[in-house]
Amino acid sequence: MIEVVAAVSAATSAFNAIKKGVELGQDIENMAGALGKWMGAVSDIRKAEEYNRKPPLFKKIFSATSIEEEALQIFMAKKKAEDMREQLRQIIMLTRGMGAWQELLKTEADVRKRRQKLIYDQKERQKFWLEAGAITTLIILIFSTVGFVIYLYMKSRGIT
Repeated sequence: MIEVVAAVSAATSAFNAIKKGVELGQDIENMAGALGKWMGAVSDIRKAEEYNRKPPLFKKIFSATSIEEEALQIFMAKKKAEDMREQLRQIIMLTRGMGAWQELLKTEADVRKRRQKLIYDQKERQKFWLEAGAITTLIILIFSTVGFVIYLYMKSRGIT
């Protein structure tokens, strides 16, 4: 559901932009876009971990990668995100102080809540309807097959 590799790539790209901005002397406020992208990517990594703990029904059956392999990808992504977070904390605390870091954490929580409401809830609804449609189709197919077999049996016995 959430592409971990893409989230790590987005987080790394945004983090590098933030580091470069700090090296060039830009204020953290001027790097709000990169910070937002980084926060969103980290949020996606966390959500991917949640999905991996409770994978959708058809992912368990038809997934190209094993759940264990995906769990390892997510673990590595989480560790990389933690490392970036620690470096970002140091950068912000050195340039803006402890208050700025606390404010950033609050902003990150707000971003995560908004993403949860907008993006992740929509993906949950899509997942639900996709699974419901697939299950309904499977049930119709099973009943149609059973009905056809009964029809053929009755026809061969001359009942119809």
